[in-house]
Amino acid sequence: MPAHAPDTTHDDPTAPAPTDPLGRERAHLSASRSALRAMREDVESLDIRDVTANWVNAIVLQAQIDDRIKALADLTHTPLFFGRLNYLHAPGAELAEGAEGEQFYIGRRHVHDADGDPMVIDWRAPVSQPFYRASKTDPQDIALRRRFGYTGGELTAYEDEHLSDPGEVAAVSKLLQQEIERPRVGPMRDIVATIQPEQDKLVRSGLTGSVCVQGGPGTGKTAVGLHRVAYLLYAHRDRLARTGTLVIGPNRSFLHYIEQVLPALGELEVKQATVDDLVARPGLEVRGTDTAQTAVVKGDARMAEVLGRAVRSHVTRPTEPLMVVRGSRRWRVPAYELEEMVEELQKRDIRYGAAREALPQRIAHAVLVRMEQAGEAPDDRVQDAVARNPAVKAAVKEIWPAVEPAKLVLRLLSDPEFLALHAADVLTEDEQKLLLWPKPFRSVKSAKWSAADLVLIDEAADLVERTHSLGHVVVDEAQDLSPMQYRAVGRRCTTGSATVLGDLAQGTTPWATRSWDEALAHLGKPQAVVEELTAGFRVPREVIAYASRLLPSISPGLAPVASVRETPGSLRIEEVPDLTAAVVAACRESLAHEGSIGLIAADARIPVLAEALLEAGLPYLSPGEETTAESRLTLVPASLAKGLEYDYVVLDEPAAIVDGEPDERTGLRRLYVCLTRAVSGLTTLHSAPLPPALV
Repeated sequence: MPAHAPDTTHDDPTAPAPTDPLGRERAHLSASRSALRAMREDVESLDIRDVTANWVNAIVLQAQIDDRIKALADLTHTPLFFGRLNYLHAPGAELAEGAEGEQFYIGRRHVHDADGDPMVIDWRAPVSQPFYRASKTDPQDIALRRRFGYTGGELTAYEDEHLSDPGEVAAVSKLLQQEIERPRVGPMRDIVATIQPEQDKLVRSGLTGSVCVQGGPGTGKTAVGLHRVAYLLYAHRDRLARTGTLVIGPNRSFLHYIEQVLPALGELEVKQATVDDLVARPGLEVRGTDTAQTAVVKGDARMAEVLGRAVRSHVTRPTEPLMVVRGSRRWRVPAYELEEMVEELQKRDIRYGAAREALPQRIAHAVLVRMEQAGEAPDDRVQDAVARNPAVKAAVKEIWPAVEPAKLVLRLLSDPEFLALHAADVLTEDEQKLLLWPKPFRSVKSAKWSAADLVLIDEAADLVERTHSLGHVVVDEAQDLSPMQYRAVGRRCTTGSATVLGDLAQGTTPWATRSWDEALAHLGKPQAVVEELTAGFRVPREVIAYASRLLPSISPGLAPVASVRETPGSLRIEEVPDLTAAVVAACRESLAHEGSIGLIAADARIPVLAEALLEAGLPYLSPGEETTAESRLTLVPASLAKGLEYDYVVLDEPAAIVDGEPDERTGLRRLYVCLTRAVSGLTTLHSAPLPPALV
């Protein structure tokens, strides 16, 4: 792809000559940075004292201004634009002969000059789409696509593709390849400059439909999900500003790793959480653990039926009439009429708590009817007063008592008879025994709740009172969620949409989902479109091919990732007599390379390796701590490796990783995850025999 002088659109005597195209592009970058700085200064200079009616409005408006100032920050090492499009014709105009085309710089955010003319176009704008999708076979009215290369924030190179020139042969972009392979130090970065056509299709899919992305290691599914959030906020900002967005990750280390992607794109309002964060309740701490068998039962979707029965069992049929005294008059509501009210509320599709709140109004209405028949003329205030009458409140408490979700779950896990009553024909006797605590706890506060218990409490809470729904939810590493966890996530987007990201081959929990159709049904999004990403851009071909030997054992029928990157020498497998010493030596050798280093090992091996690294004078970070140019080695327990990536990975004792899981398939899946964290090179060291599939 030859360098080509850009079109000249301004007559500036101080600008570099047309024979210096790189200089002209650098000048445009400098001018764009100045324009962005001016945009920021304009916002900073706003005086809101005369436009706010009160202090509340002032606080809200000032917060909005502060967010705008943050969004307009010029990140030193983040280029304002990474590409340029030269259209043959003006976008949207008829393709008439001689019509003048336009030139647009494509970047992470919109930048305009003092006159309001765009200097950089947001990558999410419709006019930017051909940068990702245009090709020699489908040029989309693009004469020239230019990619820029940067070093330390400085524009140092460019490449041109003349998409509408039949005489130019299509070629692989070296700058694109270099950007994909650029060493990784610090948190995850955006891929906005390298989005591929199949990824762009998913990123720009609409808000109303839910999408499930199945993608093997290195296919960019996490980045696609994050960029989809950024795109939806651009295309539907007003709606999502009202309803909210949420990104759900598997653990805190993962969330810390991805947390800078959206701010780099100018999006600051997206919340991030784990499923445990979603279901957390004030005063309830996770202090207990479950066996794998118990956790599987607690995570089973059948628990929703058990909980539903238990909640509904609190309603009792009225057997006595109700007498309401107002002044000197007494009004009688017979038992059969009360029973009809209860039956009508039970048939309606409303929450337990909403029905409980409706019952006193139903009773009060029946009393008002009698008052009117007696010649009185009561109004709404009288009905509200009757609904608050002590006799009415006592009757409601007896018929439709309040249910506290945590106490309900406490009773289910403590009382064999109560559990058996509501789990009959749903759970087997053996499954019920797995649920029961060996020694019941006396109170909600003293109970040693497990993470799975809080999901059950969240389900019970939703049966009582509807959970607030957001506009869009992204859930990553979704293959590891239990059916009950899917339901907890689904409650957060009942009126919104979801982006589900995962890889069935990387399911490392005993309850890992077996199919996306099943998972989406539990999520409440059975109509979601399932898309598969099979082109790998991160993991070298040699490494992913080696790891893919495990696929027939861990996920039969799943297509292996086809990596576009061939990196000779990226895979080293060695049997060593002194494993710990060899691992330390491999880490020291890896640190001679540029970029981040991850030492991944079975959780049980972490203390030994930590001590050995310190004795060798090799300081290390823990997952979630940000790598820097001075500190690039991270010691990673296998259980926390999912979703992370490092330029070079040293993998310690594969057999120990497999043995650290409750069963062989889960162990091999965990190993598959660990084998696919490397971007540039993988060194696997072992003293025990390798799993047969890898030999």
